[in-house]
Amino acid sequence: MLKQTADYITFTLMGLTPGTHTGEAVNFFLYDTTKIFLLLSTIIYVVAIIRTSFPPEKTRRMLSHKREYVGNILAALLGIVTPFCSCSAVPLFIGFVESGVPLGVTFSFLISSPMVNEVALIMLWGLFGWKIALIYIGTGLLVAIFSGIIIGKLKMEKHVQDYVWEMQVGNAEIVQMSFREKREYAGEYTFSLLKKIWPYVVVGVGLGAFIHGYAPQDFLLKYAGRDNLFAVPLAVLIGVPLYSNAAGVIPIVHALMEKGMAIGTVLAFMMAVTALSLPEAIILKNVLKNRLLAVFFGIVAVAIVCVGYLFNAIL
Repeated sequence: MLKQTADYITFTLMGLTPGTHTGEAVNFFLYDTTKIFLLLSTIIYVVAIIRTSFPPEKTRRMLSHKREYVGNILAALLGIVTPFCSCSAVPLFIGFVESGVPLGVTFSFLISSPMVNEVALIMLWGLFGWKIALIYIGTGLLVAIFSGIIIGKLKMEKHVQDYVWEMQVGNAEIVQMSFREKREYAGEYTFSLLKKIWPYVVVGVGLGAFIHGYAPQDFLLKYAGRDNLFAVPLAVLIGVPLYSNAAGVIPIVHALMEKGMAIGTVLAFMMAVTALSLPEAIILKNVLKNRLLAVFFGIVAVAIVCVGYLFNAIL
């Protein structure tokens, strides 16, 4: 129904011609924008209700003093349903470390939360189907778990800024919510989140529509096709300076895949944009010394490149 509506508006009401660059770009924009907002509105509401069971204080308590490996797995899984973005990196990092969460476990959480979340799952499922969505979620969790384990093994606590260890963050009381309060919170959260991310969606779909309608396929395949051995690291290098969330980058990813870019290269690009960014590095610089910051970015980047090559080889 959505596709028929987009076709009607594009080719009947607007009078554009099917198969032309402009017609296909406008049709792509109308269809994907509508579908994405419907998916986001419905599922973010449901996830917001689930998320009320994982307030930040409860999350910190669950991760504190966990065994090695078990803590990394739990932290990565909690990252899916716990709000986190680079804007909240500093207070969350301080709170986690001070409350006894091991450094490697903390990094598993920090990597998982922006990369693997309900927005990514919803949009990937809607645009590419459940198989691609589960592949991305699964590999994102593995990157978060193993990167955190490696950072934990390196014993780099001394490379956290000194003031972090000196801060004393008290344990707040966990407030229980009734189901009515959860529904009210979910409604407010859904509206608030959509209000924040709608520009990313519109811009992302707009860029995706431009790529879909105008970008020459031969150019993309030349520099990011399966025959280019360095396509995956190139995609990661391009992704790191960019700053976007899943809502903004997935429509671009959709258009790139339709143009013939290999799935592993596309996944690597998306992971680099959502999990690594220059603004995030600037914020984390407030709590991490240069060596630990470089190790964090280096380990995650290498892991993402490996994921890209793996899926280019098997898919």
